[in-house]
Amino acid sequence: MADPLLTPMQLGHVLQSARKAARLSQAQVGTRLGLSQKRVSALELAPGSITVDQLLKLCAGLGLELSIGPRAASA
Repeated sequence: MADPLLTPMQLGHVLQSARKAARLSQAQVGTRLGLSQKRVSALELAPGSITVDQLLKLCAGLGLELSIGPRAASA
């Protein structure tokens, strides 16, 4: 089970961790997705500026899946 993302910075960390686990550089990811290395870096460091299209492309390019569901009730 994946942990929920509650902040944009958590998203940036997940994207960066997945890229590193795949042993890809920011430039390699950018080339695959038609983005510059600088944009990939910006998305990892400040993911609040990511578009839905870019997020879905990044997820696909890094072998991630995006799921949305109801938030678990607090105890």
